[in-house]
Amino acid sequence: MDERAPGLSVRVKLTLSYAAFVVIVGVAVFALGFLVLRFLPEGNLFSDSGAFTPARGDLTEAFVRYAWYTVAGLAVVGLGGGWVVSGIMLRPLTRITDTARAVQGGDLERRVAQPGRRDELTDLADTFDAMLERVGETLREQKRFAANASHELRTPHATMRTMLEVARADPAGVDIDTLLDRLDTTNERAIRLTEALLLLSRAGSTTPLPRGSVDVGSVVRAAVVEAQSSAHDAGVALTAQTASEVTAHGDETLLAQAVTNLVRNAVVHNVPGGWVRVGVHSDAAEVFVDVANTGAPLTDALVATLPEPFVRGAGRTRGRGDGTGLGLAIVASVARAHDGVLELWPREGGGLYARLRLPR
Repeated sequence: MDERAPGLSVRVKLTLSYAAFVVIVGVAVFALGFLVLRFLPEGNLFSDSGAFTPARGDLTEAFVRYAWYTVAGLAVVGLGGGWVVSGIMLRPLTRITDTARAVQGGDLERRVAQPGRRDELTDLADTFDAMLERVGETLREQKRFAANASHELRTPHATMRTMLEVARADPAGVDIDTLLDRLDTTNERAIRLTEALLLLSRAGSTTPLPRGSVDVGSVVRAAVVEAQSSAHDAGVALTAQTASEVTAHGDETLLAQAVTNLVRNAVVHNVPGGWVRVGVHSDAAEVFVDVANTGAPLTDALVATLPEPFVRGAGRTRGRGDGTGLGLAIVASVARAHDGVLELWPREGGGLYARLRLPR
């Protein structure tokens, strides 16, 4: 960007404006004085006692001389007072400028925090702080998204590596056609997921997500069928109840991933002999995907942190354990990308209740 040519500062401009205004007002007052002097008679006057009384010419001469002194004084007072007053009035702008320079230098936690009652300048400072907060949240969201993407992409690649290691260890016992089909299916899943994550990364930009009419009921049924095997192995009863013709406006791949994560999270963070119930219903404005599951008791404070990266029901984790705790973070990101919301609250008796709300 081309640099601007140097010019007068706003403080200097305001100072000159204040001084000019004061001088103009003084000149106007003096002009009024001249008009009043016109009503005095010409020539020297004498009072009844014989004392000399100045005539119009004498008064005009004295008036003009002192008028120039007064105009000069008003100019000095206007310049000095204008400089001080403009400095006080522009102090919030200086504070905003200093904050902007600090943020430009990398200090994203810097804020204006302008004190005082509400006016135009405090509104500007508050708006600037709100913008910085949003920028900071966007950057934090990008970091969380990178972690989420790596987590989601690790699963299909790890699956393919495991299948290849098993085939390499026992080449004679491998059905090549079955292995190729499984590799092809897993690879296609990785490709679709990569494309979906790339679309999600652009959700906050000016490029809109490609959206269409998505049969949410079909998406939920497919996710439940996919999770039945894991639920059976974990001793968890998985059931679904979906209403007919429940559609939402969005990207089918992303919504399928979000629902899959919700169901998988409910199965993994459960107890033997527990259950997971998935339901879909809607009203005139929204579609609701409800996933309820049994499990360990959870507090409201802990549930509030579950959509954050690397958080699970047992608390924060940095190892693999029973999961890296990124599934609900992906769901929350998908919900925001579709102008929806993910709601979580602890279920009475233990476990979690999750609701994905999507606009129709």
